[in-house]
Amino acid sequence: MSFSGEVKKELAAVGGLVRHCQLAELAALLSGSGKIYRQSGQMHITLATENERVAMRYEKLLQQTADVTVTVTQAYSVQQKNKVSYLTDISDQKTVRKIFLMLKIISADGHIRENMTLADGLLLQKNCCKRAFLRGAFLAAGSMSNPRKSYHFEIVCSERCKAIQLQELFGAFQLEAKIITRKNHEIVYLKEGSQIVDALNIMGAHTALMDLENVRIIKEMRNDINRRVNCETANIHKTVNAAYRQQEAIRYLKKHGALEGLSHQLQEMAALRMDYPEAAIRELGELCCPPVGKSGVNHRLRRLEEIAGQMGYEKRNDQS
Repeated sequence: MSFSGEVKKELAAVGGLVRHCQLAELAALLSGSGKIYRQSGQMHITLATENERVAMRYEKLLQQTADVTVTVTQAYSVQQKNKVSYLTDISDQKTVRKIFLMLKIISADGHIRENMTLADGLLLQKNCCKRAFLRGAFLAAGSMSNPRKSYHFEIVCSERCKAIQLQELFGAFQLEAKIITRKNHEIVYLKEGSQIVDALNIMGAHTALMDLENVRIIKEMRNDINRRVNCETANIHKTVNAAYRQQEAIRYLKKHGALEGLSHQLQEMAALRMDYPEAAIRELGELCCPPVGKSGVNHRLRRLEEIAGQMGYEKRNDQS
C-alpha cells in the first residue's frame, strides 16, 4: 500500500466524533467526491471514489448523522484495466431533503444554495470541525508522495472556490497552503516537511505523522553527515594545497640560495615543512624547538612565501 493509502486507512478509522464534526467531514467528502444533480425532476446525491474505505466512511457517517442507509456498489473500468470504483446514489427525495437540510445545502424555507457541494461556513465554525473537514477533504481527493522520496501533500478541487476554502482552513492552523491549476483542476498543496507533519496532526493521522518524522530525522542526519564530510574534504584539499604551495616556495628559496640568509626560526620551519609535507599546522608547531602555536607556524610559513615572492617566485594558478 502506498503512503497515501496508509494515511487514508488511518484517517478512515478515526472515531469518537461528535455530530457537528461528523457533519463537517461528511460535507468535505461530498465536496471532494460527490455530485448533486437533477434528473427527471428528481434530485440525486452521488459519491464516487476509488478507495473502498472512503466509501465505507461515507456510508457510516450518513448512518450516524441522518440514520440513512446507502448501498455501495462497485464499478469496473475496462478502459483503465478493470480499475474499481465505489459508488453510492441517493435518489429518495425525503432522504435527499434531509441531507440537504443537515448540510445547510437548503434552508428551512426551501432555498437551495447556488453551489450545492461547497461546504457552508456554518459547518466550519469550530476548530474541531475545521479539522474534520480537512480530514474529509483529504480522504475524498487528497494524496501524498512517499516521504522517503520527496515531501508533497495535495488535495484536488474541482473549483477555485473550494480550493480557496481549503486554503483558508489550513491558514486557520498557520499552514501556508498554496494553489496551482493543473489539468482544469485546482490543487491545494503543501511542500515543506514540517507543514505536512502539522497537517497530518490536524487531520488525526498520528501514526503516519510518526513515520514521516522518522524519515525526516534520518534525512536530516544524512544531510548533516554529508555536510560534515564535505567540509572535512574541503579542509583537506585546502590543507594539501597550502602545504604544496609552501613547499614550492621553499624549493624556490633553496634553489636561489636564499635559505641560509634567513633567521633560525624560518630555516627551522622550512626544514620541517619539507621533512613533513603532510603534517598539519598544529603538528609542525609541536615539532619546533621550542614548540610554537598555530598562529606562529602560520606566520613563519607566510613569511617564507612572501620572501620567495619578493625574489620573483610566482604561484601557479592551481595553487591559489
